[in-house]
Amino acid sequence: MSNFCCTFAADLEKEVSMQVAINNTIYNQAQVFARQKGQDISSMLERYLLLFIQRNNDSAKETVPDVVAGLLGAGKKIEDDDINGRQAYTRYLEEKYQ
Repeated sequence: MSNFCCTFAADLEKEVSMQVAINNTIYNQAQVFARQKGQDISSMLERYLLLFIQRNNDSAKETVPDVVAGLLGAGKKIEDDDINGRQAYTRYLEEKYQ
């Protein structure tokens, strides 16, 4: 195992330094990859972590609970201009109480 020390920009003013232990082979391959891209491993790792966090946040926002998903399409279709269904409900009440 290699110890790899990298510095991350926690916010615009401060940076956080951390030490990571990774396999030598992985570290060497990452070094080669970083050189090919003209970057250093710290910046690559920082971007990867940022992308990982953003993807997890996006997927959490997009997840629809099973209960809600089961209700999709359950109701009758209403007119496009009757967004909240008030007109349809008014017509229903008028027919019911005639």
